[in-house]
Amino acid sequence: MAVDALDTRILRLLIEQPRTSVREYARILSIARGTLQARIDRLERDGVITGTGPVLSAAALGHPVLAFVHLEVTQGHLDEVGEALAAVPEIVEAFSTTGGGDLLARVVARDNGHLEDVIQRLIQLPGVVRTRTEVALRERVPHRLLPLVESVGRTAAGHRK
Repeated sequence: MAVDALDTRILRLLIEQPRTSVREYARILSIARGTLQARIDRLERDGVITGTGPVLSAAALGHPVLAFVHLEVTQGHLDEVGEALAAVPEIVEAFSTTGGGDLLARVVARDNGHLEDVIQRLIQLPGVVRTRTEVALRERVPHRLLPLVESVGRTAAGHRK
């Protein structure tokens, strides 16, 4: 899906001012409200915009410890283990991966003892062979997509010249 310069401006506003109304976005962008809504609808339909909810802080919810747990899984049990991971509330994301493990889970915990309890729960899941855990010390680059959006927008603009 091609993201053009207007899409880039819209996405920037949605990221930087998420609580603004569609009417106000249209005013800021100097475009018709209908045009803006049609663009937003297309971006949602094409899967560029995947949600509109608030961004929450696990640390503020009492889970300041962040770890990445690599799970090695017995062949043929990847789906089963993936479904079991979804039942563990401290797992906030999980991905199938290549390399030294089969799954990578982003795990939050109240403290290191709680993290150990979560890891022990994961080790006991049927199909899990072993785990390897890396504890995050400090976030260096927060989750962001705006630089990518701007890069895609510039590339699209360059292709139209």
